[in-house]
Amino acid sequence: MNAGLHELPLVFFTVLAQTAVGTLWVFAYVLWQKEATAKQNYIHKLMFLPLMLLGIGFVASILHLGSPMRAFNSLNRVGESMLSNEIASGALFFAVAGLYWLIAITGKMSAALGRIWLIVMVLCGALFMYMMNNVYHIDTVPTWNSAITSWQFYLTIILVGGALGYTLLHQITPLCGLRWLFGLALVASVAVVIYQGFTLSGIHSSVQQAISLVPDYAWVNIIRLLCLVLANILLCKSNYQAGLVLAVMLVFGSEILGRVLFYGLHMTVGMAV
Repeated sequence: MNAGLHELPLVFFTVLAQTAVGTLWVFAYVLWQKEATAKQNYIHKLMFLPLMLLGIGFVASILHLGSPMRAFNSLNRVGESMLSNEIASGALFFAVAGLYWLIAITGKMSAALGRIWLIVMVLCGALFMYMMNNVYHIDTVPTWNSAITSWQFYLTIILVGGALGYTLLHQITPLCGLRWLFGLALVASVAVVIYQGFTLSGIHSSVQQAISLVPDYAWVNIIRLLCLVLANILLCKSNYQAGLVLAVMLVFGSEILGRVLFYGLHMTVGMAV
């Protein structure tokens, strides 16, 4: 666990960004439905929360830089550097989602323009998540350069984004499908943890195995999965908003733990075979 704690700014940036994108996708789905029209103003007010989380995530990412005042330099190689592509696509998504919210909250967004804008926002979010995932597929980091990284990142979008979106909007429109999706993502998370546990034993250097980088891998993941199971029960059974909020907190905490493990597994190819 200690190995990944030095990357806490990136831990919070990635998890918060994925949470915001997943939640805003749920908002886009609800706003697209005609029956939600009468409550659109209230939905738009709630939309500020995932936007705020995304903003906090970007602030956290700046703290990771050696010189935060030079943060704009990270955009110098858009099209060539995956890091620059990630920041650029994230800024684009933030701008598109933020402008949609600003225009909609003032009541100046027409229905036709709003539907088009929602599609653009969803596509920009997908581009952002794709670029974020690609940042970590590095040939020289064998513990990251696999499909496991993609599964972990995309499952966070479903788990935390779905849980938060359901908690915020389930009283406005039926979202039972989100609970089923959460359950499927939970099953997939269990499979990923088991598969990764076996895979790590095959990655090693002359002096160290990858699994030794995170000696608490098994116990931390047991805690993670128990949190997800409890959250799933709360999402399915709780009739109180407090129970749903607790579910969101459990899911968010589980993904933070998982991301700390992820960064703790950093191992360069110069030290591994």
